[in-house]
Amino acid sequence: MGLQSGRPVVLDVDTGVDDALALLLAVNSPDLDLRGVTCVAGNTGLEPVVQNTLRVLDVAGAPLDLPVAAGARRPLLDPPHIAEPAATQTAEHVHGADGLADLGLPESTRPLDRRPAVQLLRDLLLGSDTPVTLVPLAPMTNIALLLRTYPEVQEKIERIVLMGGAVNGGNVTAAAEFNVFADPEAAAVVFGADVPITMYGLDVFYSVRVSETEATAMAASDVPSARLAGQLLLFRMNGELGSAEIGDAGAVAAVIAPDGLTTEALPVRVELEGRYTRGCTVVDRRAESDKDWDPHRGFPAPVLDVALGVDAIRYAKLFVETVS
Repeated sequence: MGLQSGRPVVLDVDTGVDDALALLLAVNSPDLDLRGVTCVAGNTGLEPVVQNTLRVLDVAGAPLDLPVAAGARRPLLDPPHIAEPAATQTAEHVHGADGLADLGLPESTRPLDRRPAVQLLRDLLLGSDTPVTLVPLAPMTNIALLLRTYPEVQEKIERIVLMGGAVNGGNVTAAAEFNVFADPEAAAVVFGADVPITMYGLDVFYSVRVSETEATAMAASDVPSARLAGQLLLFRMNGELGSAEIGDAGAVAAVIAPDGLTTEALPVRVELEGRYTRGCTVVDRRAESDKDWDPHRGFPAPVLDVALGVDAIRYAKLFVETVS
Protein backbone atom coordinates (compact mmCIF):
# COMPACT_ATOMS: atom_id res chain seq x y z
CA MET A 1 0.00 0.00 0.00
CA GLY A 2 1.06 3.62 -0.27
CA LEU A 3 -0.25 7.14 -0.48
CA GLN A 4 1.40 8.16 -3.74
CA SER A 5 3.50 6.69 -6.53
CA GLY A 6 6.67 8.42 -5.32
CA ARG A 7 9.75 7.07 -3.56
CA PRO A 8 8.71 4.43 -0.99
CA VAL A 9 9.68 5.44 2.55
CA VAL A 10 9.15 4.32 6.13
CA LEU A 11 9.59 6.77 9.02
CA ASP A 12 10.81 5.76 12.46
CA VAL A 13 9.82 8.46 14.95
CA ASP A 14 9.70 9.53 18.60
CA THR A 15 7.05 12.08 17.82
CA GLY A 16 7.71 15.38 19.40
CA VAL A 17 7.41 18.71 17.60
CA ASP A 18 9.89 18.21 14.77
CA ASP A 19 8.91 14.58 14.15
CA ALA A 20 5.36 15.89 13.76
CA LEU A 21 6.60 18.37 11.15
CA ALA A 22 8.37 15.51 9.38
CA LEU A 23 5.19 13.42 9.35
CA LEU A 24 3.16 16.31 7.95
CA LEU A 25 5.69 16.71 5.14
CA ALA A 26 5.94 12.98 4.37
CA VAL A 27 2.18 12.43 4.24
CA ASN A 28 1.55 15.44 2.02
CA SER A 29 4.48 15.10 -0.39
CA PRO A 30 3.54 13.79 -3.86
CA ASP A 31 7.18 12.69 -4.23
CA LEU A 32 6.96 10.16 -1.41
CA ASP A 33 5.00 6.96 -0.89
CA LEU A 34 4.77 6.61 2.89
CA ARG A 35 4.47 2.87 3.53
CA GLY A 36 4.44 2.86 7.33
CA VAL A 37 5.52 4.53 10.57
CA THR A 38 7.25 2.94 13.55
CA CYS A 39 7.51 4.49 17.01
CA VAL A 40 10.24 4.43 19.65
CA ALA A 41 10.72 6.11 23.02
CA GLY A 42 12.83 9.24 22.77
CA ASN A 43 11.49 12.77 22.99
CA THR A 44 8.93 11.32 25.38
CA GLY A 45 7.83 7.85 26.52
CA LEU A 46 6.61 5.24 24.06
CA GLU A 47 2.89 5.54 24.83
CA PRO A 48 2.72 9.33 24.28
CA VAL A 49 4.94 8.96 21.21
CA VAL A 50 2.41 6.51 19.74
CA GLN A 51 -0.55 8.75 20.56
CA ASN A 52 1.21 11.83 19.21
CA THR A 53 2.01 9.99 16.00
CA LEU A 54 -1.59 8.87 15.51
CA ARG A 55 -2.90 12.37 16.23
CA VAL A 56 -0.56 13.97 13.71
CA LEU A 57 -1.49 11.41 11.05
CA ASP A 58 -5.16 12.26 11.68
CA VAL A 59 -4.49 15.94 11.09
CA ALA A 60 -2.37 15.17 8.02
CA GLY A 61 -5.21 13.15 6.51
CA ALA A 62 -3.21 9.92 6.24
CA PRO A 63 -5.28 6.89 5.24
CA LEU A 64 -6.49 4.73 8.09
CA ASP A 65 -4.77 1.67 6.63
CA LEU A 66 -1.33 3.28 6.92
CA PRO A 67 0.34 0.88 9.40
CA VAL A 68 1.72 2.38 12.61
CA ALA A 69 3.53 0.15 15.10
CA ALA A 70 5.00 0.57 18.57
CA GLY A 71 8.61 -0.40 19.17
CA ALA A 72 11.33 -0.12 21.81
CA ARG A 73 10.61 1.49 25.17
CA ARG A 74 14.27 1.87 26.15
CA PRO A 75 17.75 1.68 24.63
CA LEU A 76 19.62 -1.53 23.88
CA LEU A 77 21.82 -0.98 26.96
CA ASP A 78 21.25 1.17 30.01
CA PRO A 79 24.26 3.48 30.50
CA PRO A 80 25.90 2.70 33.85
CA HIS A 81 26.00 6.35 34.96
CA ILE A 82 22.26 6.95 34.38
CA ALA A 83 20.09 5.38 37.05
CA GLU A 84 16.73 5.87 35.33
CA PRO A 85 17.30 6.22 31.57
CA ALA A 86 13.62 6.14 30.68
CA ALA A 87 13.05 9.21 32.83
CA THR A 88 16.22 11.16 32.09
CA GLN A 89 16.78 10.75 28.35
CA THR A 90 13.52 12.29 27.20
CA ALA A 91 13.07 15.88 26.05
CA GLU A 92 9.71 17.19 27.26
CA HIS A 93 11.45 20.44 28.18
CA VAL A 94 11.88 21.00 24.44
CA HIS A 95 8.64 19.50 23.10
CA GLY A 96 6.12 20.20 25.87
CA ALA A 97 4.79 18.01 28.66
CA ASP A 98 2.88 15.83 26.17
CA GLY A 99 5.73 15.88 23.67
CA LEU A 100 3.58 17.78 21.18
CA ALA A 101 3.63 21.43 22.27
CA ASP A 102 0.74 20.86 24.73
CA LEU A 103 -1.75 21.71 21.99
CA GLY A 104 -4.41 19.35 23.34
CA LEU A 105 -5.08 17.57 20.05
CA PRO A 106 -8.03 15.16 20.33
CA GLU A 107 -7.23 11.54 21.06
CA SER A 108 -6.97 9.42 17.94
CA THR A 109 -9.12 6.39 17.20
CA ARG A 110 -6.77 5.37 14.39
CA PRO A 111 -5.87 1.66 14.78
CA LEU A 112 -2.40 0.66 15.91
CA ASP A 113 -0.85 -2.24 14.03
CA ARG A 114 -0.60 -5.30 16.27
CA ARG A 115 2.85 -6.21 15.02
CA PRO A 116 5.90 -4.98 16.92
CA ALA A 117 7.79 -2.27 15.07
CA VAL A 118 10.62 -4.62 14.07
CA GLN A 119 8.15 -7.09 12.56
CA LEU A 120 6.30 -4.37 10.67
CA LEU A 121 9.59 -3.02 9.29
CA ARG A 122 10.60 -6.51 8.15
CA ASP A 123 7.26 -7.14 6.47
CA LEU A 124 7.20 -3.78 4.72
CA LEU A 125 10.74 -4.19 3.39
CA LEU A 126 10.55 -7.81 2.28
CA GLY A 127 7.06 -7.26 0.85
CA SER A 128 8.09 -4.33 -1.33
CA ASP A 129 8.72 -4.79 -5.05
CA THR A 130 11.23 -1.93 -4.97
CA PRO A 131 13.85 -0.92 -2.39
CA VAL A 132 12.58 1.30 0.42
CA THR A 133 14.23 4.33 2.04
CA LEU A 134 14.26 4.20 5.85
CA VAL A 135 14.11 7.56 7.61
CA PRO A 136 14.99 7.21 11.32
CA LEU A 137 14.27 10.49 13.13
CA ALA A 138 14.71 9.16 16.66
CA PRO A 139 16.99 6.98 18.78
CA MET A 140 17.84 4.10 16.42
CA THR A 141 16.86 1.20 18.69
CA ASN A 142 14.13 -0.12 16.37
CA ILE A 143 16.38 0.00 13.32
CA ALA A 144 19.29 -1.70 15.12
CA LEU A 145 17.00 -4.49 16.33
CA LEU A 146 15.68 -4.90 12.78
CA LEU A 147 19.18 -5.20 11.31
CA ARG A 148 20.31 -7.68 13.96
CA THR A 149 17.15 -9.79 13.83
CA TYR A 150 16.57 -9.79 10.08
CA PRO A 151 19.85 -8.95 8.32
CA GLU A 152 18.35 -10.08 5.01
CA VAL A 153 16.28 -6.88 4.86
CA GLN A 154 19.40 -4.89 3.94
CA GLU A 155 18.93 -6.00 0.33
CA LYS A 156 15.57 -4.19 0.29
CA ILE A 157 16.81 -0.91 1.79
CA GLU A 158 17.64 1.68 -0.85
CA ARG A 159 19.17 4.08 1.66
CA ILE A 160 18.93 5.11 5.30
CA VAL A 161 18.51 8.87 5.70
CA LEU A 162 18.78 9.49 9.41
CA MET A 163 18.56 12.52 11.66
CA GLY A 164 21.34 12.12 14.14
CA GLY A 165 24.92 12.88 14.98
CA ALA A 166 27.08 15.90 14.35
CA VAL A 167 30.52 16.85 13.09
CA ASN A 168 31.04 19.90 15.29
CA GLY A 169 29.62 19.15 18.74
CA GLY A 170 26.38 18.02 20.30
CA ASN A 171 23.22 19.41 21.88
CA VAL A 172 22.32 17.05 24.73
CA THR A 173 25.99 17.10 25.77
CA ALA A 174 28.91 19.10 24.46
CA ALA A 175 29.93 16.07 22.39
CA ALA A 176 26.74 14.19 21.56
CA GLU A 177 23.52 14.78 19.63
CA PHE A 178 20.31 13.57 21.31
CA ASN A 179 19.25 10.71 19.02
CA VAL A 180 22.68 9.09 19.06
CA PHE A 181 23.28 9.79 22.77
CA ALA A 182 19.95 8.16 23.67
CA ASP A 183 21.14 4.83 22.24
CA PRO A 184 24.74 4.93 21.00
CA GLU A 185 25.01 1.15 20.66
CA ALA A 186 22.01 1.17 18.34
CA ALA A 187 23.53 4.00 16.30
CA ALA A 188 26.76 2.04 15.97
CA VAL A 189 24.84 -0.98 14.66
CA VAL A 190 22.97 1.15 12.13
CA PHE A 191 26.08 2.99 10.97
CA GLY A 192 27.67 -0.38 10.27
CA ALA A 193 24.83 -1.58 8.05
CA ASP A 194 25.67 -2.72 4.53
CA VAL A 195 23.50 -0.03 2.94
CA PRO A 196 24.10 3.58 1.84
CA ILE A 197 23.54 6.00 4.75
CA THR A 198 23.06 9.77 4.80
CA MET A 199 23.71 11.39 8.18
CA TYR A 200 21.57 14.53 8.47
CA GLY A 201 23.06 15.89 11.68
CA LEU A 202 23.19 19.03 13.75
CA ASP A 203 25.50 20.71 11.24
CA VAL A 204 22.46 21.26 8.98
CA PHE A 205 19.58 20.56 11.40
CA TYR A 206 19.21 24.15 12.64
CA SER A 207 19.70 25.82 9.26
CA VAL A 208 16.31 25.18 7.63
CA ARG A 209 14.01 27.74 9.21
CA VAL A 210 10.51 29.15 8.70
CA SER A 211 9.92 32.79 9.54
CA GLU A 212 7.49 33.96 12.19
CA THR A 213 5.42 35.64 9.48
CA GLU A 214 5.09 32.40 7.52
CA ALA A 215 4.38 30.35 10.64
CA THR A 216 1.69 32.78 11.79
CA ALA A 217 0.00 32.60 8.38
CA MET A 218 0.15 28.81 8.46
CA ALA A 219 -1.32 28.69 11.98
CA ALA A 220 -4.31 30.70 10.69
CA SER A 221 -4.80 28.46 7.63
CA ASP A 222 -7.94 26.48 6.85
CA VAL A 223 -5.71 23.57 5.83
CA PRO A 224 -5.32 21.29 8.89
CA SER A 225 -1.72 20.27 8.10
CA ALA A 226 -0.65 23.86 7.62
CA ARG A 227 -2.45 24.99 10.78
CA LEU A 228 -0.79 22.35 12.94
CA ALA A 229 2.62 23.03 11.39
CA GLY A 230 2.25 26.75 12.08
CA GLN A 231 1.28 26.12 15.70
CA LEU A 232 4.23 23.81 16.22
CA LEU A 233 6.67 26.26 14.64
CA LEU A 234 5.38 29.13 16.77
CA PHE A 235 5.83 26.94 19.86
CA ARG A 236 9.44 26.28 18.85
CA MET A 237 10.11 30.01 18.40
CA ASN A 238 9.14 30.77 21.97
CA GLY A 239 9.09 34.45 21.05
CA GLU A 240 12.87 34.63 20.67
CA LEU A 241 14.37 34.37 17.19
CA GLY A 242 11.54 35.27 14.82
CA SER A 243 12.01 31.95 13.03
CA ALA A 244 12.08 28.25 13.90
CA GLU A 245 13.86 25.25 12.44
CA ILE A 246 11.83 22.50 10.81
CA GLY A 247 14.29 20.03 12.38
CA ASP A 248 13.57 16.41 11.50
CA ALA A 249 11.46 17.52 8.54
CA GLY A 250 14.71 18.60 6.92
CA ALA A 251 15.78 14.97 6.70
CA VAL A 252 12.51 14.17 4.90
CA ALA A 253 13.17 17.11 2.58
CA ALA A 254 16.58 15.55 1.89
CA VAL A 255 14.82 12.40 0.66
CA ILE A 256 12.54 14.46 -1.57
CA ALA A 257 15.29 16.73 -2.93
CA PRO A 258 18.68 15.11 -2.19
CA ASP A 259 20.50 17.56 -4.47
CA GLY A 260 19.73 20.29 -1.92
CA LEU A 261 22.13 18.64 0.51
CA THR A 262 25.91 18.91 0.37
CA THR A 263 27.49 15.71 1.66
CA GLU A 264 30.91 14.15 1.89
CA ALA A 265 31.71 10.46 2.26
CA LEU A 266 33.51 10.29 5.60
CA PRO A 267 34.39 7.63 8.20
CA VAL A 268 32.21 7.94 11.30
CA ARG A 269 32.59 6.15 14.63
CA VAL A 270 30.22 6.30 17.59
CA GLU A 271 31.90 6.78 20.96
CA LEU A 272 30.50 4.17 23.35
CA GLU A 273 32.63 4.41 26.46
CA GLY A 274 33.67 7.95 27.33
CA ARG A 275 31.96 9.43 30.36
CA TYR A 276 31.85 12.88 28.75
CA THR A 277 31.91 11.81 25.10
CA ARG A 278 29.50 8.85 25.02
CA GLY A 279 27.28 9.18 21.96
CA CYS A 280 29.69 11.45 20.11
CA THR A 281 29.88 10.81 16.36
CA VAL A 282 33.59 10.99 15.60
CA VAL A 283 33.77 12.13 11.97
CA ASP A 284 37.23 11.70 10.48
CA ARG A 285 38.00 14.60 8.11
CA ARG A 286 41.76 14.15 8.11
CA ALA A 287 43.78 13.77 4.93
CA GLU A 288 44.62 10.20 4.00
CA SER A 289 48.29 10.79 4.79
CA ASP A 290 47.39 11.76 8.37
CA LYS A 291 45.31 8.61 8.79
CA ASP A 292 48.40 6.48 8.25
CA TRP A 293 49.29 7.22 11.87
CA ASP A 294 45.89 6.13 13.18
CA PRO A 295 46.25 3.19 15.63
CA HIS A 296 42.68 2.15 14.65
CA ARG A 297 43.46 2.04 10.93
CA GLY A 298 43.22 -1.75 10.96
CA PHE A 299 39.61 -1.41 12.13
CA PRO A 300 38.02 0.81 9.49
CA ALA A 301 35.08 2.99 10.48
CA PRO A 302 31.82 2.92 8.53
CA VAL A 303 31.78 5.50 5.73
CA LEU A 304 28.62 7.62 5.67
CA ASP A 305 27.45 10.45 3.44
CA VAL A 306 27.71 13.19 6.05
CA ALA A 307 25.66 16.35 5.49
CA LEU A 308 27.87 19.42 5.72
CA GLY A 309 25.67 22.00 3.99
CA VAL A 310 22.06 22.50 2.96
CA ASP A 311 20.05 24.72 0.63
CA ALA A 312 18.06 26.03 3.58
CA ILE A 313 15.85 28.41 1.60
CA ARG A 314 14.86 25.67 -0.84
CA TYR A 315 14.02 23.15 1.89
CA ALA A 316 12.03 25.69 3.91
CA LYS A 317 10.04 26.64 0.80
CA LEU A 318 9.48 22.96 0.01
CA PHE A 319 8.16 22.36 3.51
CA VAL A 320 5.81 25.37 3.61
CA GLU A 321 4.38 24.75 0.14
CA THR A 322 3.91 21.03 0.66
CA VAL A 323 2.11 21.14 4.01
CA SER A 324 0.05 24.16 2.97
